[in-house]
Amino acid sequence: MDQALLDQLSGQASASPRRRRSHNLHHLPDLVQRFLNALQPGTYVRPHRHLREQPGSGFECFLVLQGAIGLLLLDQHGQVTQTLRLDAGGPLQGIELAEGQFHTLVALSADAVMFELKQGPYQPSRDKDFLPQFPAEGTREAELQEQQWRALFQPH
Repeated sequence: MDQALLDQLSGQASASPRRRRSHNLHHLPDLVQRFLNALQPGTYVRPHRHLREQPGSGFECFLVLQGAIGLLLLDQHGQVTQTLRLDAGGPLQGIELAEGQFHTLVALSADAVMFELKQGPYQPSRDKDFLPQFPAEGTREAELQEQQWRALFQPH
């Protein structure tokens, strides 16, 4: 994990319609998922939580390596209960979320990159439990929602 890789991922995220790009450090059947996630402002991460068959194994750990990312914690009704700024150069650089915690992320700087760690193996159909009241990725409503969330981190 060197600067060249972070730059490459950031460039790919900029060019992607999703405004983000991940890079697996694990193999899909591995019991622990380890990957880099590059995010650009404007990326929309639909609020979700992680649940696993074995209680307690739905945790997720974030460590920001470059830039800044806003983490929003939500209740089951979709109300934001807490906002945290994770910043590679700031006082809070990483966090571990407990299983079942609804959350979303917004990029607060260009070329933000974080390391993620969570229980595997990766099963796309069961990896995320989405909050149904939020729009699907790729919609105009999702774009507006992301802008509202990002604004929560702007000084007033």
